[in-house]
Amino acid sequence: MTKKSRRLGVDLVGGDKAFERRPYPPGVHGKGRTKESEYLLQLREKQKARFSYGVLEKQFRRYYEEANRLQGKTGDNLLQILESRLDNVIYRAGFARTRRQARQFVVHGHFLVNGHKVDIPSYRVSAHDIIDLAPKLRETTPHVVARETHGERDVPAWLQALPERGRVLVHQLPTRQQIVVDVQEQLIVELYSK
Repeated sequence: MTKKSRRLGVDLVGGDKAFERRPYPPGVHGKGRTKESEYLLQLREKQKARFSYGVLEKQFRRYYEEANRLQGKTGDNLLQILESRLDNVIYRAGFARTRRQARQFVVHGHFLVNGHKVDIPSYRVSAHDIIDLAPKLRETTPHVVARETHGERDVPAWLQALPERGRVLVHQLPTRQQIVVDVQEQLIVELYSK
């Protein structure tokens, strides 16, 4: 992931010391200059979004096609779909340090959505969903650490996190103004609409 972060010029991991130490692209010719073509910029934005949310190409393409069918701006719809994934909601609520850790928690069945165990990271939450941490896992080390360090992270306005109860309330789906991710979604739309 550090190599990908350095290639795209964005810290995808979050607090990556190796990226901070060498903020230029990887490889022997990393410090040389590359020709910035229009296609390169579009591809870079798409890869940035894909890697930050941990989505493979085929699934990302399907998300784009679904966003294109929905009413409204395609780019905003795409980001809303990506943000409403269960692993991302767990990460945004501060119950995991990284999206990868959140994904692992979901796969291992640590969370219940509306009282039912869900172990699919790409599960899409909807407005008024209640996500609970499984009662038997509340005192495990990663969740205790997350509960104690919860104040360090900002929880977006569309979510409400109750760390002492191990609960996340989804008030609404996010709007573009509430999504803080360093991606220019218009370039992704231009790339896919070719």
